[in-house]
Amino acid sequence: MSLISQIINTADEELRYPNGGELSTLIYFFNTANTRINIINKLKEREKDIIQNASKKLFQLHPEYVSSGGNASGPKQRALCLRDYGWYLRLVTYGILAGDITPIEKIGIIGVKDMYNSLGVPIIGMYDAIKCLKEASINIFELSEEKDLIIPYFDYLSNAILS
Repeated sequence: MSLISQIINTADEELRYPNGGELSTLIYFFNTANTRINIINKLKEREKDIIQNASKKLFQLHPEYVSSGGNASGPKQRALCLRDYGWYLRLVTYGILAGDITPIEKIGIIGVKDMYNSLGVPIIGMYDAIKCLKEASINIFELSEEKDLIIPYFDYLSNAILS
């Protein structure tokens, strides 16, 4: 659900017009539209670099993942891990575009913990992977406004994986 839909639905459920705070939130949302679109384009354009930097950091934190017998020890396993990085990065862009966590929640979180557990992928490793992805993504931006728009979506994603 987009921020706009969320505000409309909340007001409608309470049989009222959107209040001043909600309208101010929408003004901010509309005023940051170009910034959000630029962020998404930059993340898309730099995806390969972001994933490379994030995976390098993760494998420094957890060298056991790439050592013999680790979850990312072979080329196929490593490629699957990097594929997931790209998927999570796209999920974050959906949240940024909508101005809401709902796309991340509906598309990417439901059942993910069970899936990783069934595959023998350590959940703490996925949590760390998202943190590394967040750091690598933030590092490509210079403006604090851009970073501030990105951070909540990565934080939601990493915390949702643990819960």
